[in-house]
Amino acid sequence: MTQTPYDGTCGIRELLGFTITDDRITRGPAHEYSVRVDEQEYVQAAENLALHDFALAALFACEEFSGRGRYSIFSVFERKQDILILVRDVDGHAVSIAGLFPSACWYERECRDGFGITFDGAFDTRRLLLHECYPDGYHPLKKEVPNRSPEIAGDWGPEREYPFRVVNGEGVYQVPVGPVHAGIIEPGHFRFSVIGETIFNLEVRMFYKHRGIEKLAEGRLPADCLPVAEAVSGDESVANATAFCMAVEQASQIAVPGRAWYLRTILLELERIVSHLSDQAGMLVDVAFPLGANQFSVLREEIVRTSARLTGSRFMRGRIRIGGVSEDISSDTLSGLVVFLTEFRKRYRVGLKIVLSTPSVIDRFATTGIVRKSLLRPLNITGPVARASGGNSDVRVNRPYGIYDQYTPRIQPLSDGDVLARFTVKASEIMDSLDLIERLVADIPGGETCSSDAVRDGHALAVIESPRGQNLCWVRIRDGRIDRYKVRTASFCNWLAIEHAVQGNILADFPVINKSMNLSYAGTDL
Repeated sequence: MTQTPYDGTCGIRELLGFTITDDRITRGPAHEYSVRVDEQEYVQAAENLALHDFALAALFACEEFSGRGRYSIFSVFERKQDILILVRDVDGHAVSIAGLFPSACWYERECRDGFGITFDGAFDTRRLLLHECYPDGYHPLKKEVPNRSPEIAGDWGPEREYPFRVVNGEGVYQVPVGPVHAGIIEPGHFRFSVIGETIFNLEVRMFYKHRGIEKLAEGRLPADCLPVAEAVSGDESVANATAFCMAVEQASQIAVPGRAWYLRTILLELERIVSHLSDQAGMLVDVAFPLGANQFSVLREEIVRTSARLTGSRFMRGRIRIGGVSEDISSDTLSGLVVFLTEFRKRYRVGLKIVLSTPSVIDRFATTGIVRKSLLRPLNITGPVARASGGNSDVRVNRPYGIYDQYTPRIQPLSDGDVLARFTVKASEIMDSLDLIERLVADIPGGETCSSDAVRDGHALAVIESPRGQNLCWVRIRDGRIDRYKVRTASFCNWLAIEHAVQGNILADFPVINKSMNLSYAGTDL
């Protein structure tokens, strides 16, 4: 079907497939549209949006939002530059759309655990966030529930054990991996079904150390929530802090000074380089190629140390703030950054040449862990994983924020969808980020680095392109404090891609497939 951007309320009615009055349509500060619908309208609208190639980017609940029901459920549908949010008010039951949008499965289970909302017609009603030790009837995101650990459930028997999917057949064996791993990583459980070493099924189970990030933000002053946003995922500190600030700034109509956006963008692109270098080094470790892995690890460490000299923090924490940045960076320091990156580029190219000319590496990377393009929209797979599988979406290009409309990155998708394609896409993005930083330093204007405008009540959605893909943040401010903070990282969706990518591969290939996707445990287990 031909994709045409909707234009105002008339275009929205065509997308929804039914007539709706203007008073139920609201245009948001980031040019997204929100539409208030009932349950019957919601199902019809979802069916029409699926036909128009929209993906479900997020689904979350907010308590005491509209006054027309105890909960309001926000379903964020996205198609490149278009974002349409359907808002429905419910008292405890809602209709599931997981049959139309498979990505809704985890979202709906998350809402059920957090708020106790039951989704009628859902094909998967298992717990997601709340493991066996949590008591029945405990829903931590309800406002009536205090922000503290609950008393764990008493002794439980086999009936409370998590019912993993089972693949039956002659010679099929279950291979459990985790949740505790040999490496210094967060816990996550992988249940493989194999015949010999060939994988026929994988089910991923996360959320072993759910931290209550969203509950922790509730009732805080917006400025006090920045450390919370930075802690969503340590290696995406700048991205998640920027998304949070953008949501608050849009809700409060705060104009960020130009120089601040240049500095923010430099830090965002440095973070992207660090993340991709870490992935590439890890991928090479997993195929036993230390010559390449060591080179990329050294380069990553040098970038991290440079970040510390720029901001005082190896992960650049504390520099992003509401209205801009907390401190300026001098022209001499920025010029020194360009000198460093010029030498860095030469050394990185040498490392790439060695890796991509080594037959043993190519043999392990090529045709391994293929993610099919047909999975991208149903699962809302984004970022380098999607661009390595023929996707051409990047928030910086499709919905540019800050100054990305002036400094547009290049999207260079590949179609093979395997580990080699993901390695190559990340290499291209590192080179593109280097070019972008050099241009930003050359063009950076003078002036203020932070707005003095005050935070005001309201709500807004912010969507950014983190190193892993599309990150989404929704903030509601009431009486000057955070009433609801919803964050969804790219990893939350991309974890489901690995269940498909490993099928037909052998167990020994799982580590490199996993590393090539760079999925964050912490960024999923909020």
